[in-house]
Amino acid sequence: MEKKASYKGNKYWLAACVLLLVFSSCSVQQQIAKSAKAEVLNNAALQTAHVGISIYDPAANKYLYNYQGDKYFVPASNTKIPTCYAAMKYLGDSLVGLRYEKMNEEINILGTGDPTFLHGDFKNQLVFEFLKKSKKVNYLLDAIPSGFSPLGNGWAWNDYPNEYAVERSEMPIYGNVVKFYIEGDTVTVAPRYFYNHSIQWLNRTIKNGVGLWFRITRPYEENSFHGLNSASMYKSKTKFSSQSVPFKTISNSTLSSMGQTFLKLLEDTLQKKIDYWSYVDAKPLLKKTIHSQPTDSLLKPMMHRSDNFFAEQSLLMVSNETLGYMNDEKIIDTILKTDFKDLPQKPRWADGSGLSRYNLFTPQDFVAILNKMKNEFGMERLKIIFPTGGEGTISNYYKADSGYIYAKTGTLSGVVAFSGYLYTKKGKLLIFSTLVNNHQAIAAEIRKAIEKFLQRVRSEF
Repeated sequence: MEKKASYKGNKYWLAACVLLLVFSSCSVQQQIAKSAKAEVLNNAALQTAHVGISIYDPAANKYLYNYQGDKYFVPASNTKIPTCYAAMKYLGDSLVGLRYEKMNEEINILGTGDPTFLHGDFKNQLVFEFLKKSKKVNYLLDAIPSGFSPLGNGWAWNDYPNEYAVERSEMPIYGNVVKFYIEGDTVTVAPRYFYNHSIQWLNRTIKNGVGLWFRITRPYEENSFHGLNSASMYKSKTKFSSQSVPFKTISNSTLSSMGQTFLKLLEDTLQKKIDYWSYVDAKPLLKKTIHSQPTDSLLKPMMHRSDNFFAEQSLLMVSNETLGYMNDEKIIDTILKTDFKDLPQKPRWADGSGLSRYNLFTPQDFVAILNKMKNEFGMERLKIIFPTGGEGTISNYYKADSGYIYAKTGTLSGVVAFSGYLYTKKGKLLIFSTLVNNHQAIAAEIRKAIEKFLQRVRSEF
């Protein structure tokens, strides 16, 4: 009799525990829903916006909260999250900076899409040192053009003079931008190759007392840079100090050597003639490689400052290393059919950076990708690559308790996105994605509302 009573008591105790867990789980979900409603969904700045929120507990393998988590949104620079996953998986520990083959005193070379070549952020330039020591350099130009255009699919064409819309290329050089800055009363140009009569004229006008109220621009089809001064209808509203303007990577609408801007820049920098040879498929001929930089030294600034150029080139490098050629559309299709075949909803993925409004992802998609990154690469590596509070694009947010959130922002007109990892005060790791589309507010207002909501989740759960 005592055994039966004991069994019955245990049974009731277990049932009570199960009910308590269920109630506790429901309570957590209800509390998060209440916080989301108070801080985000009822916020005046978001009344006419479309909002999606997903919060996932990877340890319990369940969602704690989903509000339109299965709906599609334009994600802006949250698109860099799948790009970062692909780069971490397929680019290895260090970037392939150059493919080459020696022939006596000559070397034949081929670009790999590496954006770090002669980029100001990277002082160690092994590829450049190698080329500088070579007596004769031949570039193998593929007779079949690579499967990508300088501007991405769905980019706004009139963004072309802005630093955030740098053209993509097979062999980037100097970050594919021209830098203009003031030294004394003179506008200096780097690389010097682009110093032209217009800049000479601008420097004369500055010295004649016109002042520094101007900006630099160029025509869409040309690498001809002009200073628009205070007499222009396009005059600048701010005093000039420095400006970076993308150069056109292929000029004169041709793929011949004459149209390859990087070849001219490389010749000018190395002070030696670069010949080009045309091949249908040059890559198999060049079996030696030079590694340029640690991969994470590229991915960290890509995610911290949301560098569109680094993201686009990273995706092209992944294509080059896995498919044998650079084609963003083909590598996206390949990744969607392999690594991302089990995403909750199939995304429409258009580019590497998120500049394109053709991109469509759901909050649950980002949660799934972030969970894959955690499982495959580990949080310690991700904590270096993703910015935390007070760093990068969240330098003005999450500063009070920095080190508990690691996430990627995304911003376009009418779009605010924020997805990543959150450690609660109880030490629980959560994965979240918040996507806002079609708002008419100031982006900072929305970011503050999301910050307040996530801080509440951290404190209470």
